[in-house]
Amino acid sequence: MDLNNKNIIISRTDSIGDVILTLPLCAWLKKYYPGVHITFLGKGYTKPIIAAYQSVDDVLDWNDFSSLSKKDKLDAFKALNADAIVHVFPNKEIAVLAKKARIPMRIGTSHRIHHFWTCNHRLNFTRRKSNLHEAQLNHELLRPFGLNELPSLDALKRTTEKFQVKEVDLPLAFKDLTNFTILHPKSQGSAKEWPIEKYIELANQLASIGETVVFTGTETEGSQFRNAIPNSKSVLDSTGKLSLEQLMVLIKNASNIVACSTGPLHIAAVLGINTVGLYAPKRPIHPGRWSALGKSVNTIVFNENCVRCANSKDCSCIAEIKVERVLKSLI
Repeated sequence: MDLNNKNIIISRTDSIGDVILTLPLCAWLKKYYPGVHITFLGKGYTKPIIAAYQSVDDVLDWNDFSSLSKKDKLDAFKALNADAIVHVFPNKEIAVLAKKARIPMRIGTSHRIHHFWTCNHRLNFTRRKSNLHEAQLNHELLRPFGLNELPSLDALKRTTEKFQVKEVDLPLAFKDLTNFTILHPKSQGSAKEWPIEKYIELANQLASIGETVVFTGTETEGSQFRNAIPNSKSVLDSTGKLSLEQLMVLIKNASNIVACSTGPLHIAAVLGINTVGLYAPKRPIHPGRWSALGKSVNTIVFNENCVRCANSKDCSCIAEIKVERVLKSLI
């Protein structure tokens, strides 16, 4: 079908990393149908991420709908005049609204019960056991548009050129920083984490050779490790001090980042800085599925053939990754 001059909604109302790995859908659609109008429906805190992607025409904040009555929500959905909606992240309320608004094409996976009565296009594919990358798997949902080819990882990496960060002022302590390394130790529980002691050791080693280090994270995350940060002029603490827009600019200005599979790692990758991701090889959280997309990405696991991970056992092998191995990816 010809999507030129059609209005498509891409719905992904979850976290930063998931949203970043969904954005290539927009570039893929624009590649084949340059005249398509794409509205991305996300949650408020991811809005700066979505707005930075040049293949998105409009950004909708799902949080803005929360205070509306049922009737007003439905009227707002109808007013979008959408021709299709792609439910990349299953959300029952959004799926119901899309059906009631009589959006002609409603696309979702066949693995959600509510999609059987809210979606008229249901794709049957598995994510958990697949060897494909998460961003490739998202493209399965474009098959009803006649886009049956899944992009290669190289093609997905090229779409990162569409990500352009808007400049905003940074706090004085970080405003003029150049040639520095960001360490982002926490993940809000979304990934296996490298121990904070290893990050502190890495910071000390970088500072000892004259490198500047900036720790990043939320205020809550910073409170968990702030007292352990080395007392050095070369090691700075930005936790709890930056908005997401400011964090994006700080990452853009950095030379390196070290983190587990979390949002800032994915931001760094699409911005093209040297990105070092620390992973466990366990399915479905392994780097083959969740590695960051970018032109300068290094993924490190302790042992790709970890027996406990292969058997889906709880495993802390990520803690065995040596600081020296990470350091080699930075200098």
